[in-house]
Amino acid sequence: MKSINIILTMLAIIAGITACDDELDVTNPNNQTTYDFGDSESELQEAVIACYNRIRLEGTFARVGYTMDAVRGDEVWNSSQQWYINYDNLNSPGTNEVGDEWIWRDNYHVVNRTNFVLSKVDDVELSEDSYNQIKGQTLFLRSLAYYNLVTYYQTVPLITDYASYSDINTMYASNNTQDEVLDQMEADLTTAMQILPSRDEGGEWAQGRVTSGAAAGYLARALMFRHKFDEAYTVLRDIIAGNYGNYELTADYGDNFREDRENNSESLFEVQFMDYGTGGTDEEWTPVNISSEATQGHAVESNYASQQLGSWGDLAGAPWLYNLFKKENCTDGRLDPRLYWTLVTYEDEYGIYTDLSTAAYPDGDPRNNTVYQQDITETPVSNTSQGGISIAKFTNARTNIYSSITNGLHCGINLRLMRYSDVLLRAAECENEINGPTQIAINYINEVRQRVALYDLQVADFPSADALFEHIANVERPKEFGCENGRGIDLLRWGFFYDADRLNQLIEHAYYKRDGTASTEELTAETADDSSFEYYNTGHEYFPIYQSTLNANPNLVGNSANNNEDNGPAFRAKYNIHPVVELE
Repeated sequence: MKSINIILTMLAIIAGITACDDELDVTNPNNQTTYDFGDSESELQEAVIACYNRIRLEGTFARVGYTMDAVRGDEVWNSSQQWYINYDNLNSPGTNEVGDEWIWRDNYHVVNRTNFVLSKVDDVELSEDSYNQIKGQTLFLRSLAYYNLVTYYQTVPLITDYASYSDINTMYASNNTQDEVLDQMEADLTTAMQILPSRDEGGEWAQGRVTSGAAAGYLARALMFRHKFDEAYTVLRDIIAGNYGNYELTADYGDNFREDRENNSESLFEVQFMDYGTGGTDEEWTPVNISSEATQGHAVESNYASQQLGSWGDLAGAPWLYNLFKKENCTDGRLDPRLYWTLVTYEDEYGIYTDLSTAAYPDGDPRNNTVYQQDITETPVSNTSQGGISIAKFTNARTNIYSSITNGLHCGINLRLMRYSDVLLRAAECENEINGPTQIAINYINEVRQRVALYDLQVADFPSADALFEHIANVERPKEFGCENGRGIDLLRWGFFYDADRLNQLIEHAYYKRDGTASTEELTAETADDSSFEYYNTGHEYFPIYQSTLNANPNLVGNSANNNEDNGPAFRAKYNIHPVVELE
C-alpha cells in the first residue's frame, strides 16, 4: 500500500512539473519584445509598416521636419516671428527643441526601426520577392532619415547595426562625417533601386510604398549633393527612360496638391496621410504616443495657411517669389497657374480664365474663386499681426473641402517628397554642368514649362553654363517647387552661403515687411523692413545639435552651427560655386 501511495505521489509531482512547464512556455502576445518578434514574414511586414509610421511624426514630415527646410530657404519667411525665428534667421543657439532636437529625435526613430528589420530579414525564410520588398523599403526609409539628418545637422552618428543599441560602449555613438553618411546612403539606395519593383510592376502593392523609382530619385539627390553630376545624370536619364517605372507630368499642376489626386503619374514618393474626415481623434505628435485613436493627418497646413482663416500663420511666401511669378505670363497672356497653387493671392485674372487645362480652380469652375468656402476680394494675410502672403501648397486653400482650418494633425493631403518635374530639372542641371548650355538641357526645362503653357526657352538665350544655371536655380526651380521642402537643401549643395555675392542675393530674395498686410510689392533694402539672411551666423546653414543631446552623449561633438565654424573653405576646395549672373 505504501508503494502504491509513493508511486501515486511521484506521478502527481511529475504531472505538476509538466503542467508548470507548459504554463511557462505560454507567450504573452501583449508583451512582445525585439527578441521574440520579427521571426516570420508576417511580423516583418508589420515591422515595415511601423517604419513608415515614423516618417509621419512632427520631427519627420508631419510638421517641423517638413517645414523647417522651407523656412531655411529664401522664398519663405517666419511671419509669426516666433517658433521658427531662429531657423529663419539661421542663428539658433542650440537650445531650442523645435529644430535642434525634434528632427534629430524622430529621424533616429526611423533609423532604429529600419535597423531592426534589417537585422532580422536575412534570417527569415522568404520568397525572393518578399525579401526584396522588405529589404528595399527599409534601406530606402533609413536613407530618407539620414538624408534629413545629414542635410539638417551635417555630421551625425551613422548607426547601421541594431545590436549596437544593446551595448553601452556602442550605444553612445560618435559623429560621422557627412561624406561617410552619404557614402552609406548611396550604397543603400543603389541596392534598393536594384531590388525593389517599379510601381508598374508592383501594381496595387506599390500604391503609397517605396519603389525602385523612389530609390533612384533619392540616389540622384544624394549624388548631386556632392556634385557627382555624371553619376546622377545616368540615374536621372534611366528614370526618364522608364527603367524604374513610367513617370510623366500631370496635365494639371494642381493635381500634385490635391487629396483626390494622390500617388499620381508624377509622384516618385510621397508621405501618406488619411483624407479629411477620416482617422482618429488623438493627436500623436511624438514617438512616445501610441494611441489607437491617433489622427492620421499632418500640421503643415497649420504652419502654411492664413491665420485669418484659422491657422497658426507661422510661415509666409516671400514677395520675391510672388513677383517672380508675375514677371512671365503664359502664351495666352494668363498668369502662371503655379502662382495660384503656391501662394494664396487674389488676382482679378483668376475670375476670367476659361477652358484651359493649365488653369486650376476649385471644382474646375473658374467662377468659384473661393478659399475655404469664403469668397475673397483681396489677398488674406498669413499672420494677422505681422502680415505676409499665405502659402497654398499642401493646404486646402484651393480645394474647397471645408469651411475653416482645424489646427493640428488633421490635413490629409499627401506630401509629395519627390516629383517627376524634379527629375527633369535635375537632368537639365546635370547636362548643363557636364556639357554647358545645350538643347538637351533646354528640352528638359521646356517640358516642365509646357505643362503650364509658358513660352519655350531657346539655347541661344543662355551664353554660358553660369547663365543657364542661374535660370534653373533662381527662376525654374523656385517657381516649380516654391514653398516646398527642398529649397534650403538646394542652397546648401550650390554653396550659396559661401560666396559674398550669393549671400547678398539671398538677402535680397528674403526681404519682407512686417506691416500687417499681405505685401506683394517688389522690395529693396530701402523699402523692406527686414531680411532673415541679414542675421545669418557662420556655420548656421546647418542647424545645431541640441545641447542636451551633446550633454547626454560623451562621444558626440557639436557641428559647424554649434561652433560657429565657416564651412566655406572646405566647400570651395571641392566644389564649384556659380557666380551671380544678371538675367534679362
